[in-house]
Amino acid sequence: VAPDFFEYFRALHPILKSDPTLWCVSAWNDNGREGFVDPGKASLLYRTDFFPGLGWMLTKDLWAELEPKWPASFWDDWMRHPDQRRDSLGQFYDKYLRFIRLNTEFVPFTKMDLSYLEKKKYDESFEKEVYAVPVVTVEDLKSGKLSGSGPPDSFKTLSRSLGVMDDLKGVVSFLLRGKR
Repeated sequence: VAPDFFEYFRALHPILKSDPTLWCVSAWNDNGREGFVDPGKASLLYRTDFFPGLGWMLTKDLWAELEPKWPASFWDDWMRHPDQRRDSLGQFYDKYLRFIRLNTEFVPFTKMDLSYLEKKKYDESFEKEVYAVPVVTVEDLKSGKLSGSGPPDSFKTLSRSLGVMDDLKGVVSFLLRGKR
């Protein structure tokens, strides 16, 4: 585990308890491979509707809901199945997940103001940020261009070309050549 693993969960526990729109808190990033994460921003946190698995915290109430039907194996795929809750998805351990970079920096999460993760604040800020980003193609990204024109390629095509997991949906943040 990372040096701030327990600090992270201690800081996020109150948010999980107070926000009914959160399913769990995860210390995992499926695209957290070397080159796709900014080592200078170890404190950067996101909300997601994707169950990221592997290093997560849930409430006692949610455990009471899931425990009676918990599978004997492949629990992470089971947790991502839409039948469980909130349409979470996922797979591809060997191709992507085994290369995840462990954070080596202690982040004092309990001393930080994490109120920006509250759903209303987060959604407003995130939506502004997403709509301010220019549309680019894979070719634009690979050539280092920061802006482009025309419709974006399909997500599967983009993600496969860039090495990002392609079973995700929605907005996927990652680093490419030092740019988010």
